[in-house]
Amino acid sequence: MSADPSHAQEHDQEHVHDQHEHEQDHDHADLDAEDVVEVVEDDGDGDVGMEMDDDDDDNAQYDGEIVIGAPMPGEEEAYYAEMEDNSWGAVAVHAAQKSVFSIALHPLFPSPALAVTGGEDDLAYIFCPLPPSESSFGLNYDTYAPVALTGHTDSIVGADWSHDGEMVATAGMDGRVRVWRRVGDGWANFAFVTSLETGSEVQWVKWHPKGNVLSAGCEDSSVWLWQLPSGNTMTVLSSHTLPVTAGLYPPPLGRQLLTSSLDSTLILWNPTTSTPIFKTSVFCPPNTPDADPAEVGITALAVSPNGALAAAGGAAGRVKLVSLPKGDVVATLTGHAEGESVEALVFIDLLAGAGAGKGVVLVSAATDGKALVWDVATGRVRAELKHDEPITSLAPHPPPALHLVTTASADRVLKTWDVRTGALVAEHKGHGGVVNGVVAAPAPQDELNAAGAQAQVVVSAGDEGVTLVWKV
Repeated sequence: MSADPSHAQEHDQEHVHDQHEHEQDHDHADLDAEDVVEVVEDDGDGDVGMEMDDDDDDNAQYDGEIVIGAPMPGEEEAYYAEMEDNSWGAVAVHAAQKSVFSIALHPLFPSPALAVTGGEDDLAYIFCPLPPSESSFGLNYDTYAPVALTGHTDSIVGADWSHDGEMVATAGMDGRVRVWRRVGDGWANFAFVTSLETGSEVQWVKWHPKGNVLSAGCEDSSVWLWQLPSGNTMTVLSSHTLPVTAGLYPPPLGRQLLTSSLDSTLILWNPTTSTPIFKTSVFCPPNTPDADPAEVGITALAVSPNGALAAAGGAAGRVKLVSLPKGDVVATLTGHAEGESVEALVFIDLLAGAGAGKGVVLVSAATDGKALVWDVATGRVRAELKHDEPITSLAPHPPPALHLVTTASADRVLKTWDVRTGALVAEHKGHGGVVNGVVAAPAPQDELNAAGAQAQVVVSAGDEGVTLVWKV
């Protein structure tokens, strides 16, 4: 999906930005040779190509891409004029009208204040999402030239920084995982390290939280682990039977890898021996080969801060809690609309470990437009957070704002909430289409929010090819 941007996007893979005046000239477009997909010869009878079917007739007056969340042809100017934009800054490094599918911030953000995004244009970029500011440590989107990470031949659906921020990995639908490493002083240069072939569309990529081990899950049900920077394959894990939807290294030590699949199985692996510690079928009985992934598939995964619980979100709207490392289902959380997929999960410890688990809540977000805040100890809903359209992503906030979570939605809006009460703290507007991802991090020192306190930043990935940033 994509939508006409409300932000400046006239570029040839160059950095384009504007702090609050994100406009685009829709009056004309120049056609270059590389824009030509196919040349169809005219046979002289006036008919070129195949005859139009009934569906083609319905769209005969519009030869562009039909997108969700975009204005109708001829209504663009009025649409963008009326659209509210309260963002602090905007960056458009990806091709216009090409979705940004993934976003990750440097683990030491805001020093350096770098992000990596992957998109529908088969490219990933390392860039600074912050506008010029006295407190930006010299890095902002005027002073930092974006670094293009090339080599993929299909959409990039995953991007992640290594634990120390020295390397970055991108995962593509072309079956490749590509890795780059910082070289020299500063953050201006990244050298290509290796391309890792999986032979199947990659669904996600994840670095180990404490070392240079990289894992990826694939559409063909395989899970790969590599040692970097050598690129040597450590193991290929095989036990799932359908696409692997997520992978996490449970704390505190990260010695195991937890993966989930559309086949409804949750597997805790010992990567050293390449064997499962447990394999649990979460939403259907074990060994149910004819089970419908749209009913029983695991679509979201999270692990509690102490590593004792996993939460699995299902394609039909249910959430189950699973004990670690045993693999027993200990609770079923029912609150989302039936048949609405759970798209994101996050555990939040409101007491930062001081309450022996008593301050832990789980936030689940689904295509029913709701995010539910669950009390993990009782299984009860503490708050309901609402959007007008499906929620696509969740971002917990770092200390000292552990009580905040930001939701991203197909309604083009992001919202920051206080999970203790369910109160809406802020609405973030400016996108012209679906918001695919969101992350939160500390703002540069002495950067203040509207209340005059030290700010945090919310950074988004948009379906129209734009990344926006807000202060909270």
